[in-house]
Amino acid sequence: MPFANRITRTPLPHVPERGAEALEHLHGLSPELADVIRGAAGSSPFFSELFRKEGHWLSHAVDDEPEEVIAALIAETGTLTKDTIDTGLRQLKRRAALIVGLADLAGVWGLTTVTQAWTDFADACVAAALAVHVAAAARRGKIPGQTEEDALRDGAGMVALAMGKMGAGELNYSSDIDLICLFDETRFDGPAEEMEARAGFIKATRAMAATLNDPSKDGYVFRTDLRLRPDASVTPVCISMAAAERYYEGEGRTWERSAYIKARAAAGDVAAGEKFLTALTPFVWRKHLDFAAVSETMDMRQRIRDHKGLHGLALEGRNLKLGHGGIREIEFFAQTRQLVAGGRDPSLRQPRTVKALAALARADWITRDVASALADHYAALREAEHRLQMIDDAQTHSLPKTPEGFDRLARLSGEGDTARYRAALEARLQAVAELTQDLYASKSSTTAAPALSEAARDIVARWPGYPALRSERGQAIFERLKPDLLNRFTAAARPDEALANFDGFLRGLPAGVQIFSLFDANPSLVDLLVDICATAPGLAAYLSRHSRVLDAVLDGQFFADWPGAKGLTEDLADTLAALDYEAQLDAARRWQKEWHFRVGVHMLRGLIDAQDAAHQYSDIGEAVVAGLWPCVCADIARRHGPAPGRGGVVLAMGSLGVREMTATSDLDLIVIFDAQGVEMTEGRRPLDPRGWFAKATKAMITALSAPTAEGKLYDVDMRLRPSGGQGPVATALSSFERYQREEAWVWEHMALTRARIVAGDAGLARDVEAVRCSVIEGRKGDASILPEAAEMRARLQGAGRAGSTWAVRNGAGGLQDIALLAQALALKAGCVREGTLTQIDAAQAEGLIGGADAQTLRQAYGLFQLISQGGRLLSEAPLDIDTGGEGGRRFLQRMADVPSTEALVTRLDQSRAAAADIVGKFMPVTEGHHG
Repeated sequence: MPFANRITRTPLPHVPERGAEALEHLHGLSPELADVIRGAAGSSPFFSELFRKEGHWLSHAVDDEPEEVIAALIAETGTLTKDTIDTGLRQLKRRAALIVGLADLAGVWGLTTVTQAWTDFADACVAAALAVHVAAAARRGKIPGQTEEDALRDGAGMVALAMGKMGAGELNYSSDIDLICLFDETRFDGPAEEMEARAGFIKATRAMAATLNDPSKDGYVFRTDLRLRPDASVTPVCISMAAAERYYEGEGRTWERSAYIKARAAAGDVAAGEKFLTALTPFVWRKHLDFAAVSETMDMRQRIRDHKGLHGLALEGRNLKLGHGGIREIEFFAQTRQLVAGGRDPSLRQPRTVKALAALARADWITRDVASALADHYAALREAEHRLQMIDDAQTHSLPKTPEGFDRLARLSGEGDTARYRAALEARLQAVAELTQDLYASKSSTTAAPALSEAARDIVARWPGYPALRSERGQAIFERLKPDLLNRFTAAARPDEALANFDGFLRGLPAGVQIFSLFDANPSLVDLLVDICATAPGLAAYLSRHSRVLDAVLDGQFFADWPGAKGLTEDLADTLAALDYEAQLDAARRWQKEWHFRVGVHMLRGLIDAQDAAHQYSDIGEAVVAGLWPCVCADIARRHGPAPGRGGVVLAMGSLGVREMTATSDLDLIVIFDAQGVEMTEGRRPLDPRGWFAKATKAMITALSAPTAEGKLYDVDMRLRPSGGQGPVATALSSFERYQREEAWVWEHMALTRARIVAGDAGLARDVEAVRCSVIEGRKGDASILPEAAEMRARLQGAGRAGSTWAVRNGAGGLQDIALLAQALALKAGCVREGTLTQIDAAQAEGLIGGADAQTLRQAYGLFQLISQGGRLLSEAPLDIDTGGEGGRRFLQRMADVPSTEALVTRLDQSRAAAADIVGKFMPVTEGHHG
């Protein structure tokens, strides 16, 4: 459809005679289009001049679709040579300014189409200038190993990154363009060649900028700014990608992270530029919720306003971009939230402001109403900004200072009533200021600090010396938080006790700005922290070492349904994908700690019981083993070739095997492999199968247990493998089967009743499971099992720790004692199902234990599990209820559904005595056995 048929609005002439003069330079216009030309020229001296110079061309161009016109102008940029580039781009720029400007003024295109068309044209101009000048350098031999053809094809390794509005496809009408120019140093052989190429690219970059930026009798193309590059005051205009990456890793600042939200490879070696931007992802998008970035962004905004004097509220001279309620307020509103949460949620990584607002609404960071309102205001203010710039092609954002200036702006905007235009504009600016004020408001505490006990005053007096409060920023944020925190702790059941636990948390923090900013922005997290400190000092201590886990609480999935082992395994696999091996180890640790924290919080809040917690901790452990085993094998394969045969599987024993883990359980694992006759692997350094799997097993132990910057995952015990600590760390399937059938002790077969495959080849897993089941079923009815189990029980009691009321794991009648009987009875019953309670059920079904005894053991085991799981939250040391605090006592009472600590003590002691009697009937320990 021709241009005239798509007109939806018309600018009005501020100076009618100038509009009439413009029509003399055009011909064959429809009345509707003539009105648009008259209004544009009558209110914009810049358009008036463009019509004089390009009227003949425009008269024919408007017969076509404007999309086709701009596409043809873009295509023409690629035909220019070194001799024609300067004048040619300037003429094309005049024509593009006409077709884009008229499509904007006449409502033929909406804002998004206008800014994208303008951005596409800018891209084409940069690409043409870069190609011409790099090709000239290559032709002179200034870029080693690169030809003129290389330069014309992909910039010979040089890329121009578009930043700011150009990067986002949001270029405004008279904007400058922000570019960062880099080159791919890997194209060059050695430091000497790289330095020579660097010099060539620097000259080409300067020539490109001059072509685009320098005014001549034909005008200019785009004002070009190269100052966003790393350390612009001391670095040349084009540097290597490696140098840029080093800078951002070591010195990059928050404003540079914000700038890279919109960065895009626009011209030259786009593929290399995209690879560079991918490498920069961890710098831009932090994996933790980065609320400290908000504070830094606000500080920067304040400095800009102070420097430019932008605090006035009068409409005259108000800066539409940077002033009160302006465009930048909306952009900062979106970008700060993107920086906070975009590391965890890739859907928020939208360069366009309106798309970013929509994504934030979908992720519930803002409401849909706020997103819609800000998007509407953004479009209207950007259009007003365009009209300001169209008047004189000036890079301005300031509203007029005179009535005559406002009349002109209103007419160019199609509004004949200046007062009405001013009122509408002022209403939008005020609405933006109100919608964004929460983000920008200077926070100060209005809460008065409470009266404190002498013990509390002593605690608070220690705080200034803690690492978290050494920086000025940390101190400033904490001072805002402190009165409210102290009031909340004072309201706890045992104020001094809760405050002492918070003191332990605060003392353990290595730094404070991030975590304090997180609390400052999210009062609900303060509620959770107070709850933890009032109840679970063990969880508070964990939190001080792993404070980033609080990020997960703000994730919408924190209180969602439990995903199960399968869902967790898939989630961890997605987290580890595309990372190198060392990064995978750190990422797995962060991931595990977040999920562990979730289980602890859910148990603390009464959302799950102790058995749920045991299953969930076990699901996490299974997912970690299943996620890291292929990473370990891939790392070994890089050096020694792929795993021989069907590879290996990981057999989980003990608490992971029966899904009864606690927060501090270790992992009992066995690695079983099947090389299928392969004698040596095919790699750079071949290994025999035993050697390959020995390396993989040791690497797996290290991957799980070695401390990294993110801590460790689990301690690992491999002593349940065939031949124990003396045998090979990995066992062939045939050896495993032979050992289990011919050499294993009864206690080893009992251990098999608590085993299951958690990682590795599915076919091999089925074969190992078949061996396990066959061995267990083969012992059904064996009369020697219980006597030998009694021998083992005697040795454990002789070497182990004695049980007590709260030490529920150890001693006669404790968790370990009941589990030992369950294993023995399960083996005698030929039961292959895992789980202590399941094994007791199977033994009862086989008539090996009476119903009353089985029920007593089940109840005791459940109660002891509750104390074991809850105790891990209350203290990382052995549970001592007398020193654990009132909050801890109430927590355990609630979990056990008893009215008092005394009632719980009675129940625990009675349960232990009853269980000990029952276990003793089946596996008596004589006096001689204890020796």
